[in-house]
Amino acid sequence: MTADLPEDCRQLIELQRGVLARWQASAVDLEWPTIRSQLRSGRWRPLQWGIYATFTGEPSREAELWAAVLRAGPLAVLSHQTAAELDGLTSTRSEVIHVTVPGSARVDPIPGLRLHRSERLAEARHPSRTPPRTRIEETVLDLTQTAKTIDGAFGWLCQGCGSRLTTPDLLLTALYKRRKVRWRAILLSALGDIGDGARSVLEIRYVRDVERPHGLPHARRQAKMTRSSGRIYLDNLVDRYRTCIELDGNAAHPVADRWRDIARDNASAADGLTTLRYGWADVTQRPCQTAAQIADVLRLRGWPGQPMPCGPACCLGRS
Repeated sequence: MTADLPEDCRQLIELQRGVLARWQASAVDLEWPTIRSQLRSGRWRPLQWGIYATFTGEPSREAELWAAVLRAGPLAVLSHQTAAELDGLTSTRSEVIHVTVPGSARVDPIPGLRLHRSERLAEARHPSRTPPRTRIEETVLDLTQTAKTIDGAFGWLCQGCGSRLTTPDLLLTALYKRRKVRWRAILLSALGDIGDGARSVLEIRYVRDVERPHGLPHARRQAKMTRSSGRIYLDNLVDRYRTCIELDGNAAHPVADRWRDIARDNASAADGLTTLRYGWADVTQRPCQTAAQIADVLRLRGWPGQPMPCGPACCLGRS
């Protein structure tokens, strides 16, 4: 298929999963009559305007992504959900292909592509991965900015760090470099909580809505415990008062998991730990009542403090 093409051209086509842009031709010593001949013979065909598949048959997903990013120009990169798909941040294939171009680039709308613009794209671009894409930290932060809710934004932070594709420190560094960030203060706080051990949206919401605003003792996140049955991790452990706060974000809790939780709670009780277990509604819809109950248990366990009301309407502020 590519035997009669210049060596540099053949290598480029191989790198780009069989895709070639017309604007790349001169750099690899490929002349237009050769391209035209391949198109007329049916050996090549257009995938986008000025972008050619140098093979027959259906293009692979990578070939589609190469065609999209090449169509947007030499400085374009894949970003947002599409970059997340490539780097394993999500298992969902993006319905449209997201491409980011420099803020000053003149790129008309392209069918099937969602164009984004960035003034710091050179810094956000991953230095080596192909197809061209944003760095994982930039991808995560981009997704927090397009999330519909703050919980959705928390979810991307947790996913990036929980999958070990990035770290809270790397995300903080990237965040500080951005001039405009929606929910900046809240995201900074959430990254601090993730660095402290929070691993899910519910765990972040617990710290943000229950523990911190009500002045409860600081718990150790993902506290490691070694038992005869093996090593386990407790969501929130207040060591001094031997109290564990477990969080369950599953609306429908599988039977096997429920019995596993009971076994863990029983083992904790045998170790002298009191376990409190809360779900999504307890943390997000009834945070003040949840804080009051935790405070009652902590006082029974020896905590000398008093919980604080989080605001005028907080039940802890009522006599």
